[in-house]
Amino acid sequence: MSQVAAYLAPNATDPLAPGIVERREVGPNDVRIEIQWSGICHSDIHTVRGDWGPQHYPLAVGHEIVGVVAEVGAEVTKHQVGDRVGVGCMVNSCGECENCVAGDEQFCAKGSVGTYGSIDRDGTVTQGGYSREIVVVEDFVLRVPESIPIERAAPLLCAGITTYSPLKRWGAGSGKRVGVLGLGGLGHMAVKLAKAMGAEVTVLSQSLKKQDDGLRLGADHFYATSDPATFKTLSKQFDLIINTVSAPIDVDAYLRLLAVDGALVNVGAPPEPMSLRAGSLIGGRRSFAGSQIGGIAETQEMLDFCAEHGVAADVEVIDAAQINEAWVRVLASDVRYRFVIDASTLG
Repeated sequence: MSQVAAYLAPNATDPLAPGIVERREVGPNDVRIEIQWSGICHSDIHTVRGDWGPQHYPLAVGHEIVGVVAEVGAEVTKHQVGDRVGVGCMVNSCGECENCVAGDEQFCAKGSVGTYGSIDRDGTVTQGGYSREIVVVEDFVLRVPESIPIERAAPLLCAGITTYSPLKRWGAGSGKRVGVLGLGGLGHMAVKLAKAMGAEVTVLSQSLKKQDDGLRLGADHFYATSDPATFKTLSKQFDLIINTVSAPIDVDAYLRLLAVDGALVNVGAPPEPMSLRAGSLIGGRRSFAGSQIGGIAETQEMLDFCAEHGVAADVEVIDAAQINEAWVRVLASDVRYRFVIDASTLG
């Protein structure tokens, strides 16, 4: 085992602080990555605060990781020292179940291993990207194309694939009308990706304060959901709405914005339950669905798509000492549009 500098959550309530995580020695199929940039995802905060269940502390979070390969195991064939690579929300799975074989490792029947806060196959608790290095089995290491600025690539490993996967699955493209609910870390990627796919894109935000940003990012239209007239104007207008907010919404109100056979797909993960009336679905043969990241092959496809279409995250670069302040700003929706930590400042 080797000791690596990191920023750790000591418990569910206290500020993060400098510390040490242990990384396993590089095995035959492992890749050791020198982390250069690590994105801050709202999921990091939810996890540490215990919103999704009890955690093992101290915990280093972070699953939007990019860097350079520093060492490879003897049997590694997909990566070599010096490669630009990334790690997203998973670092392992059984590789044998029906879902893994189909390329949906995130739905591994035995449970995929999350990049942080999960029990790995060796029984240790995984520690994430708020650290200087990480060791990952080669099958869960992704190639980061040279054309994507590496600090702007980090959020693609979560925010990018989280929105790319449902946009692709529900057919966003030319002739499709896509609504994006919320213009934050996830939402700004949904706008960019849907537009790159050829869809007509509308941002649905609580107010108009981000309207200029939304249009700059590629949206064709922008509406305030705090205005009741919005729901009359946009009735039955969308083929697909991607809900990116991590708070409860009036599901019925948004379902009524869908055309026949339209889908409202939830990618945000509010800790509170949400409810709906069956009539809102039946009335237009509509669907209410959910989507969770994507498999490794699809994540690589997303990175290559972003490289081809010039898509990357809008980021604010911070030092490690600013992490706690950044978390406060994330909770206040005060970021344009993803914080990325300079890992060289972690210690």
